[in-house]
Amino acid sequence: MTRPAGNESRSSDRRHEEELSALRRVAFLVAQGGTTAELGRLALEEAVSILGVPSGWFVRFEPGPMITVVASVNDDAGFTPGTHWPLDGESLSATIYHTGRPARIDDFSTLNGPIAARTRASGITSVSGVPITVEGALWGLICVGATAAELMPPDTEARLQEYTELVEIAIANAESRDRLQLLVDEHAALHRVAALVAQAAPAGEVYSVVSDEASVLLGLPSIEMVRYEAGGAAVVVIGSSGDHPFSVGGRWALDGPSVTKSVFDTGSPARIDDYRGIPGSLAEAVRRAGFYSAIGVPIVVEGATWGAIIAFSTVPDPIPEGAEHGLGLFTELVATAVANVQAHDDLRSLASEQAALRRVATLVAEGSDATEVFDAVCVETGRLLEAAAVNLSHYTADGINVTMAGWSLRDTHVPVGARFPVTPDTLGGEIVRTHAPARIDRWEGQSELAQLVRSRGIRSSVAAPVTVDGRLWGALVAASDREGGLPPDTELRLARFTDLIATAISNAATKAELIASRARIVSAGDEARRRIERNLHDGTQQRLIALGLDLQRIRAMLGDAERDAHEGLERAGADLESVLEDVRELSRGLHPPLLSRSGLLPPLRAIARRSPIPVEVDVDLRERPPAAIETALYYVVSEALTNAIRYSKAKSISVTVETDHGGVPFGIGLDGSRGTTNLHATVVDDGVGGAEMTEGSGLRGLADRVDALGGRFVLESSPGSGTRISIMLPVEPS
Repeated sequence: MTRPAGNESRSSDRRHEEELSALRRVAFLVAQGGTTAELGRLALEEAVSILGVPSGWFVRFEPGPMITVVASVNDDAGFTPGTHWPLDGESLSATIYHTGRPARIDDFSTLNGPIAARTRASGITSVSGVPITVEGALWGLICVGATAAELMPPDTEARLQEYTELVEIAIANAESRDRLQLLVDEHAALHRVAALVAQAAPAGEVYSVVSDEASVLLGLPSIEMVRYEAGGAAVVVIGSSGDHPFSVGGRWALDGPSVTKSVFDTGSPARIDDYRGIPGSLAEAVRRAGFYSAIGVPIVVEGATWGAIIAFSTVPDPIPEGAEHGLGLFTELVATAVANVQAHDDLRSLASEQAALRRVATLVAEGSDATEVFDAVCVETGRLLEAAAVNLSHYTADGINVTMAGWSLRDTHVPVGARFPVTPDTLGGEIVRTHAPARIDRWEGQSELAQLVRSRGIRSSVAAPVTVDGRLWGALVAASDREGGLPPDTELRLARFTDLIATAISNAATKAELIASRARIVSAGDEARRRIERNLHDGTQQRLIALGLDLQRIRAMLGDAERDAHEGLERAGADLESVLEDVRELSRGLHPPLLSRSGLLPPLRAIARRSPIPVEVDVDLRERPPAAIETALYYVVSEALTNAIRYSKAKSISVTVETDHGGVPFGIGLDGSRGTTNLHATVVDDGVGGAEMTEGSGLRGLADRVDALGGRFVLESSPGSGTRISIMLPVEPS
């Protein structure tokens, strides 16, 4: 066996000792827990020194596929740490990536690809490298390069392999530490968010903390959160502030490929590694904001995709694989926060709804006018649903939609009293056809009503039918001026008010029938009084006058000697005249003829002229009311005036009679026809006051008469403050 020469042996021993020292230094750093980049650089420095080559690189494989330079020594080729290079040509990295084995390239002159081109330009003529495998998976490689002036030792790959074993241990240790630290960081971040959720913090605060925690955990600069709306749109609930494409409150149509749309469509995590060249307004906004790639995970609330958390990257490289998992850790907590908020909102909404229903029900129970109930329903439902406008419509037998009541914040409701034909392109047409709730998601018809609704900024409407005694009467309609319209449960919430509307209408109809019946009784009584008055005037009064004339003729026939007879006839004539005056007074009390001939003003002035107290009479009527109302008003006012003259000890009395709005009719009847006008009369004195409306009193009788005609009688008479009697009587349209 030939022994090596002495010098050669000593040189080999020295080289071996140097290699052992280099390995010990690398092993020491591994034991100290140095970072992957530090270990890679140290291994390269030792390898380059031992092998006698000028340059070395430590790289990691990335999806794509591509490499990321982690560390380098004496790099003249531009493969600086942190740069990324695609494996789309021929190179040492591509060979090792595809084979998983050591490799060497001694000639770059015919190779293609960016790595080969950059290597040729640097003057490096040969490279040698070995793979780095961590936990059975190809992680990266370590390689060295030489120029034509240096020779690459033939055993380079084997000697590099000695370093890779230590590097692999170091990488495994570092990644274990990273995973452990990541787990600790994740746990701490989740604990902070969970604490907020447990404390029932406001949803906005939870969203903001989630955004901050996820950004730090993933090392990504921008985390957005969106809520999906019906119709395929996303609203930013956590994002950038100020003039930014994704500022809070921004609304985006899902009109092209994007992570936001993909999560909406699939309900699963999604990613886009490069937004360049992707069409659509959302993708354009992503590029405009300076983002290159994004990942997103769904927020699922009660089994439905409520929204998404989106993370964006501002660097051209794709977001690391597995980042979706880190982002997804927060979605369950966000979903819990959303569910808590929705439950709270639902409870608050239910309480508000019950309070609104209770207020309307109270009006119905108190027997309030149907128009008052209608107005209250429109106001309550409008505020409850946050609608732009609410209208109550009545559908007449001849196919007309009559607006009975309305409410809006910005004068967007259909005017009260408006009348439109019920056509197929309106809600009325659908409800008349189906007798069921209906919805118009976009007003596009050409009917007069559709054009009016659009002109007032209304986009969509929802209606619930109003059924009275088994028959369709109309509908309660809520409208929205927002894109997306009113929530899906709007029909149900409207329907809770329609029962109260139907009750109010039924009550009003019953009340109207009762008033009409009582008015007929009053009218019949008045007619009987007029008949008695006519009989007294045309019969009894005329016969008494004729009897007086007969007595005068008898007296003329008697001689002067019949003095006793003359005196007797004179006494009989005086008694007859007294009886005749009583009959006249009775006749006037039953029904003054002047009322029938001239209306209210003359007979009231006649009473005023006979009054010992000054009486001012002001009657402002554009036209005479129906006879029954006019007669009732006369008797009530004249009786109130007579009471004031007899008992008030006043110095002055005033009488005023007028109509609503100067006599102009207002309101809409329950059948959609023109509504009533109200007659108002007041009798005011400055007397002693203290009048009471006790059973059997004249005032009680006046109040009963007014009530019988569906009116209102109000007595105000504090002791020492005079008396005020206010009367309201409704006048049905002719």
